[in-house]
Amino acid sequence: MSEKYLVSIEHERLSFFTPVGEVKALNDVSLYVKEGEVLGIVGESGSGKSVTSYSLMGLTAYPGRIIGGDLYFNGHHINEMSEKQMRKIRGNEIAIIFQDPMTSLNPVYTIGNQIREVIMLHTGKNKNEANERAAELLRLVGINEPEKRLKQYPHELSGGMRQRVMIAIALACEPKLLIADEPTTALDVTIQAQILELMTELKKKLGMAIIMITHDLGIVANMCDNIAVMYAGRIVESGSTDEIFYQPSHEYTKGLLQSIPHLNVKEHERLVPIEGTPVDMLNPPAGCPFAPRCKACMKICLREMPPMTVLSDTHYTKCWLMQKKESEGADA
Repeated sequence: MSEKYLVSIEHERLSFFTPVGEVKALNDVSLYVKEGEVLGIVGESGSGKSVTSYSLMGLTAYPGRIIGGDLYFNGHHINEMSEKQMRKIRGNEIAIIFQDPMTSLNPVYTIGNQIREVIMLHTGKNKNEANERAAELLRLVGINEPEKRLKQYPHELSGGMRQRVMIAIALACEPKLLIADEPTTALDVTIQAQILELMTELKKKLGMAIIMITHDLGIVANMCDNIAVMYAGRIVESGSTDEIFYQPSHEYTKGLLQSIPHLNVKEHERLVPIEGTPVDMLNPPAGCPFAPRCKACMKICLREMPPMTVLSDTHYTKCWLMQKKESEGADA
């Protein structure tokens, strides 16, 4: 399975061992990304989106530990790699754009210094060559007067420009995979659109794969080839973008879609929130984690985890309602 994909995460389980107990952050997570493909991972805060991507880069924070499953990237078995080996591919073959550029960039170093450091570390170029490459990268991400910007500090740039600098750093070594961890959360709507358009253009130009992490299904609508919906450390539904938007099968996916405002309605419509709160990951329920918040919850949902229901070659869900429909269809 791993040879067909650039990224192959198979049945990953990851926990944080805290003084108050084991926080089961990821439970049997499987994700696959082909070369040049864009995968969107959506879900509310605490669902395990960022933890999944950080584990792929070997950045699981203490006291977190992978306790099961296998992670493969571009032929590398991530589970068996040392920190020294990870440093060779981190930034070089796989790169990440963090959520908040103001806290990700070092405030006491110039923009040029921070981009040059990555280039010199991974490519062996001298300072002058790295400086030329840094200016070239800033032009690539749409920053004007790049020579001037290289001498400026992060606080002298706007939020959108700082995010573009983060993208430039991530692209410094032309990685095969770019992980974008909610790259537009701290930006206004206009800048959001520009950043997403920029990432789409760069993907076409450089041919890299992208994992887009977000809590907003609207952001991934036009950008992603496939979408994985996460809830409480599990993939509850996965499919192509069209399948997720037009044939949602899990009640949580339907809830996320209902919470998106629509501009093409004639009358004012109230947004439908997902009532309740996320589950306690210290004591996860025996059954479906979404059951306490699900309006269509059945008794079996509270007792047992639902098995996978395969809806097409690219679409599956884990929901007892779909199991019920499938069995009723078979009986008919």
